[in-house]
Amino acid sequence: MNITPARHVFDRSARGTALASAIAAVCLFASGCSSFGGSDSGADTDTAGKAGAAGIKVALITHAAPNDAFWELVQKGAQAAAAKDGIALTYESDPDAKGQADLVREAIADGVDGIALTLAKPEAMKSAVAAAKAAGIPVVGLNSGIDAWKPLGLLQYFGQNESVAGQAVGDQLDTLRAKHALCVIHERGNVAVEARCAGVKKTFGGQTDLRYVDGTDMDAVTDSVEAALRQDPSIDEVVTNGAGFALAAVKSVKDADSKAKVATFDLNKDLVKAVQSGDVQFAVDQQPYLQGYLAVDSFWLYKTNGNVSGGGEAPVLTGPAFVTKQNVTAVAKFAANGTR
Repeated sequence: MNITPARHVFDRSARGTALASAIAAVCLFASGCSSFGGSDSGADTDTAGKAGAAGIKVALITHAAPNDAFWELVQKGAQAAAAKDGIALTYESDPDAKGQADLVREAIADGVDGIALTLAKPEAMKSAVAAAKAAGIPVVGLNSGIDAWKPLGLLQYFGQNESVAGQAVGDQLDTLRAKHALCVIHERGNVAVEARCAGVKKTFGGQTDLRYVDGTDMDAVTDSVEAALRQDPSIDEVVTNGAGFALAAVKSVKDADSKAKVATFDLNKDLVKAVQSGDVQFAVDQQPYLQGYLAVDSFWLYKTNGNVSGGGEAPVLTGPAFVTKQNVTAVAKFAANGTR
């Protein structure tokens, strides 16, 4: 069934256990940006609305859907950086692009000192980003929109090049001697997801079919992939764009009595177990915890040390990294701790 996206607030707290040491990161604030230390007017006493020890209020605003384990990792990384730096952090999300843009405008009205956001649908975010810039609020991007952050005037970007990641998967499928791949897209129009499958198609020597599914309904995803496998038994590889979708695809393969293998972009602790068991061949890890951490930490680095990475000309890449049965043990302990 289709679910109408609604605004979802995962967490509005910046509390957490401080890290013993900071991950080395770079920041991105070009000259001409306003200084940090905006007004605290309108701050909710139930949120991290007051500036922390560093005197910085940061809003992290993503396109995450409710209860998505991937975005919980982004949030954890952001909270760890905020706790270390004494940053007052709010984290909100809305899978609807208009809703996400509205959250950005609310953050501007709240007088935040910095905004970190995703650009899954850049055109829908353009006016909100422009409003933040007009208000003198530094904006950084993460996770989605590697081709859009610079044209929109963001100061820096933290994530992986999704096209490059997709091409790497295509090459890996050739190495594994696959012949016919089904690339499952769970959100039509999401530039990151579309770029991944396009990358697979570009380098994979076999046939690549795209399958659009309703990512808000996991049962529908399972049924749709199963139907595709039944309709075309030549499909020998299913590529998904999220750990949860990969696990759904594993069930689809079994229900269809197919011999297809499953590979995926993105990782969580359940997916790690699936790689260990062989149910999933490999995962491409873009390190969401690191994305959240670096995006928030970048504000502190600029305020305290004036760090600017390459003048904001290049993104900070957090992936892709392949997780396979051969190296998954090294990742498993961190996944069990909820940080990978």
